[in-house]
Amino acid sequence: MLTIDSVSKSLGEFSLSNVSLSVEDGEYFIVLGPTGAGKTILLETIAGVYTPDAGRILLNGRDITDVPARERNIGMVYQDYMLFPHLTVEANIGFGLKSHRADPAFIRGKIQESADLLNISHLLHRYPGTLSGGEQQRAAIARALVMEPEALLLDEPLSALDVKTRESLRAELARIHEATGTTIVHITHNFEEVFDLADRVAIMRGGDVVQVGTPEEIFRRPNSDFVAGFVGVENLLRGTGSADGTVAVGDLRICAENGIPGPVSVAIRPEEILLSKAPLPENGRNVVFGRVESVRPNGGLVRVSVDAGVLFKVTLTRQGFEEAGVAPGDAVHLAFRPSAAHVYPSGEEEEA
Repeated sequence: MLTIDSVSKSLGEFSLSNVSLSVEDGEYFIVLGPTGAGKTILLETIAGVYTPDAGRILLNGRDITDVPARERNIGMVYQDYMLFPHLTVEANIGFGLKSHRADPAFIRGKIQESADLLNISHLLHRYPGTLSGGEQQRAAIARALVMEPEALLLDEPLSALDVKTRESLRAELARIHEATGTTIVHITHNFEEVFDLADRVAIMRGGDVVQVGTPEEIFRRPNSDFVAGFVGVENLLRGTGSADGTVAVGDLRICAENGIPGPVSVAIRPEEILLSKAPLPENGRNVVFGRVESVRPNGGLVRVSVDAGVLFKVTLTRQGFEEAGVAPGDAVHLAFRPSAAHVYPSGEEEEA
């Protein structure tokens, strides 16, 4: 539905480098990456704010690379809403239709339909300056959707909102996507948005796309140390792999879900590891013995570091930590399934 084909764009310190992506019709597609990775440039190039230096952009098979932004039928919503302060919510929502000289009765009907979808019909007479952040963002989304875009681009739409409003609007976005079937490309730094909303995810770094997959694939089966570190895989072990799925990490032998011969990295999420003072049965799992090096509370979770010849980091719930009854210096047993240990060729840069 939306195809980005080998697109490059240089804007000084920010750039895109031969980016290729395909977003399916009706898909909710999220783009993640650190600051400066090129996420916003990608969105603005799709929208037509910038023309690529190289490559093509196709929408439903139509080449829109050189089509002016207003003729692309693509909606864009920024994190700072960008509503016109001197216009009412009603006038803001209908602005695009009015500029296209649509029939006034048609405009009124579409405004009401869009406002109803976003639950802001009672705010149509108000001005943006009198609205909360969440209400302003709903109005901005309604303004984009009223044009019935073939694709909707969201540039960190929830980042400026408080936690409670973010949760509410996240649920609204899921409902709106289900109701309209609109193809959405959404930039965020928030992993909760990924799991609540995304069909697929792209990870960007330095102007390039480094991995694309479902949230499950990205978070549990990263393809590099960079992606693993970025999505919170705290256990990154270097070793020598074999085709049968075993990996030698120092004196440890780890059974993994996939076998790759030669120098490899093993990525294990900290919440996938069981911890106990009592011996743990293998039951097809990797079982490791070590000593607790540190305990660090972190909100409703507790992070435990265990020295087992290599350092393992384990994340427990408060209840799980209290039941384990461990403290620094205690001898403990760790266990994790081969499916929790994902192997990929080592040699990638480690910084996230």
